[in-house]
Amino acid sequence: MSRSTMPGAVGALLAIIPAGLALSQVFSLSGFDPVVPLHALHSPALRIAALQIVCVLLAAQAVRSLVCTLPLLVGSVITGALLLFAVPAGESEPAAAFWLLVLAQALLVRTSVQRLAMLDSPRWIASFTAVIFGLWALYFWQLLVTAFAVPRVLMPAPADIVMALFTQADKLGGDFVQTVLKSVLSGYLLGSGLGIALGIAIERSPFLQRGLLPIASLTSTIPLVGVAPIAVMWFGFDWPSKVAVVVLMTFFPALVSTLAGLGAAGKLERELMHSYAASPRQQLLALRLPAAMPFIFGALKVNASLALIGAIVAEFFGSPTAGLGFRISTEASRMQMPLVWAAIVLSAIVGSVLYALLVRLERRVNFWHPSVRALQS
Repeated sequence: MSRSTMPGAVGALLAIIPAGLALSQVFSLSGFDPVVPLHALHSPALRIAALQIVCVLLAAQAVRSLVCTLPLLVGSVITGALLLFAVPAGESEPAAAFWLLVLAQALLVRTSVQRLAMLDSPRWIASFTAVIFGLWALYFWQLLVTAFAVPRVLMPAPADIVMALFTQADKLGGDFVQTVLKSVLSGYLLGSGLGIALGIAIERSPFLQRGLLPIASLTSTIPLVGVAPIAVMWFGFDWPSKVAVVVLMTFFPALVSTLAGLGAAGKLERELMHSYAASPRQQLLALRLPAAMPFIFGALKVNASLALIGAIVAEFFGSPTAGLGFRISTEASRMQMPLVWAAIVLSAIVGSVLYALLVRLERRVNFWHPSVRALQS
């Protein structure tokens, strides 16, 4: 057994201990109740523990291949589904056998995800592993919330959140248009564009660098909770006031990153452009802007999250009857927590999609940069 496969095999062998103990509790006469009070050999606890032991035997082998990993992954999914359906009703507390099965399932999940992550090819394995890990996290969230009978006001189950996403799709669709398409995108483009343009102007003019840069730096120190009510009074309750807040939040990161990137061109490259008698405009387009693009994209990725946060928080201080921030604050006061979490999930998805699109665009634009070449190799 190689060192790279040893941790997964050890984790799988450890899973046999709680699974075996759960089996012994099913057959024991010591007074412990099984997962559900069934006394036949075909009880759910017996089937789950037996399948978990089979998965352990599959995982104990040391071959690193997709063919050998998929049976383990499928087996852990089957045992997880059986375990979720075997959760007792909310008024009855789960017995010891149930928690032993949960522990065995957690060890199996750890082993299957680890074995999948260790595979080197094909290339989609990394993304698939991340998706599987996220789904298992949601699974254990659902399992524990159901087993402990946690009230929906405190922590709704993922199934309730998904149900709210579908049943309240009309409301969330209007909130998406109001917050993302109107406030976030408009403020993001204006704030980032102004920051990049002013950064280029300041870099070419020492006068602006001494005069405007200290004033621009003040925008990063203004608290959001202080400027949002002022923006609402100036621009009204609709989306223009949210755009103003987003512009204020995204302007300074774009400005600072642009200035840092424009100054990142090497001395030898600048001397070469000077020897070619290149004009300042030619130096900007051929040398300084390409050298600044990694810095600019870093600011754009940071601003994607800041813009979404700024627009949502600004809607807490005044908004029409739509918007993700409005929905979160309103439904939280009504104790409709599944809808609140659905709005939060939608915001997280939007932020992740914006970030992923910027990463794809960065790879297209900065294909020459060593960091991008390392990812593509």
